[in-house]
Amino acid sequence: MKYLPLLWRNLWRRKVRTIFTFLSIVVAFLLFGVLMAIRNSFAAGIDLAGQNRLLTIHRMSIIQLLPERYLAAIRSTPGVRAATHMTWFGGVYQDPKNFFAQMAVDPEGLLRLYPEYVLSDEERATWAKTRTGAVAGRKLAERYGWKVGDRIPIQPTFYRPTDGRPETYEFDLVGIYTGRTADVDETGFFFHHDYLMERVGDPGTVGWYVVEVDDPDRADAVANAIDHQFENSPDETKTTTEKALAQSFAHQIGDTGALLSAIAAVVFFVILLIAGNTMAQSIRERTNELGMLKTLGFTDAMVMSLVLAEALLLVGLAGFLGLGLCVLVTPVFASLVENFLPIFYVPAGALVVGAVLALALGLASGGIPAFLALRLSIVDALGRR
Repeated sequence: MKYLPLLWRNLWRRKVRTIFTFLSIVVAFLLFGVLMAIRNSFAAGIDLAGQNRLLTIHRMSIIQLLPERYLAAIRSTPGVRAATHMTWFGGVYQDPKNFFAQMAVDPEGLLRLYPEYVLSDEERATWAKTRTGAVAGRKLAERYGWKVGDRIPIQPTFYRPTDGRPETYEFDLVGIYTGRTADVDETGFFFHHDYLMERVGDPGTVGWYVVEVDDPDRADAVANAIDHQFENSPDETKTTTEKALAQSFAHQIGDTGALLSAIAAVVFFVILLIAGNTMAQSIRERTNELGMLKTLGFTDAMVMSLVLAEALLLVGLAGFLGLGLCVLVTPVFASLVENFLPIFYVPAGALVVGAVLALALGLASGGIPAFLALRLSIVDALGRR
């Protein structure tokens, strides 16, 4: 600690060079934090999706509808603890740009299979008995300023009513759910499937089925048993774990985790070159001073330690500042991208990795200059001009 003023003065001998190097490292760690938040957003639904939940979709495509009568057969399949159905609605609220997920569901089944959606007992009871009732996630309600008791009009894009009433669907907001953990999507909108069927003439179809199994280790066997029941039918099924299906959707645009990690690696490699070059130039300019320190009694190891400490001070401070700024600006980014990435935050693990990387980069950028300082002889150092 007593050498800190010396290290600080050495860093600021070339103010412009130090400032630009410092800022480049800050930006690099800020970018690292944002990339990790994006990676976490893509992986959050995958990590949250439990292996004990299966999804049964149409064999051809998830957009193909399934008969509602399949529900009884699925529930009677050995190994199935519970099952429910969900249907994508895809309506428009006020403006086509106002995108959010809207699902027609069985309220009791949804809340049983997704305990991470938290509603009060009163909201649960009200939703169950209100045919036009709907519940929305906390973030979605905050985005549009909704509150319990509001009437939410949504214009259909696919499910056109056939009951002669106005085409717009009117929903009574009876509850606002919160996530049990930070990884739960709070931008969903759920309403009664019965109300949807009432408006469209009840074709007896659903989008897909969610199945909870007794034993996650037997998930594959249960999935095969479900699909076997509907083989050679007009609507064959494909059952997979919720996690696997979420993973397949994420990989449709590539391995986002590997891509973002590669970008971060390239950024840090460039920063290593920049910081290493800065430290090398700084040491070359002070060769005589290093020789003088050794003349005054500083050991080779002490001189090497001072050079390493200087690099750690530069890179470490910049890295920690960049990570701190990332934590501060992430909520701003989250509000801008919540339509597409509803779960957006920097996980604690990424911050720890960032802190370790800051220290590692500091050691790496100062490693070669420190080694040269260790090997430097007094005669060579004082003889250089």
